Amino acid sequence: MSLKLLHLVHWNAKKYTTFGEAVAAPDGLAVIGVFLEGTKAEFRSFNPSTLLPPSKKYWTYAGSLTTPPLHESVTWIVLKEAIQISEKQMEKFRSLLFTTEEDEKIPMVNNFRPPQPLKGRVIRASFKV
Repeated sequence: MSLKLLHLVHWNAKKYTTFGEAVAAPDGLAVIGVFLEGTKAEFRSFNPSTLLPPSKKYWTYAGSLTTPPLHESVTWIVLKEAIQISEKQMEKFRSLLFTTEEDEKIPMVNNFRPPQPLKGRVIRASFKV
């Protein structure tokens, strides 16, 4: 299984009343990127902390959404270490939808884009490089 990146998207509901308002603001979103690495091991029970690796070393930069309209409103935090996930669990992630149960089902696929030029952005690390 190839390495994948899980996005944990956050927005400040105290500062912005809607997600749409947050996504349009330059400081509207924070996304934690967690690499997923294939293994045969499975989570025995779900605890959100299992979505984070033991090491909290990370890179951070100001960037954009990975899907249109590509708003430049994201503080990216990409964790250095991958977590282990089974193929069965990866299939569960692949079955997620962008929509609610009442809406037409839109699978959460192709929600990425190729790496982009830095365009003056600074990438900082929480550890010595």
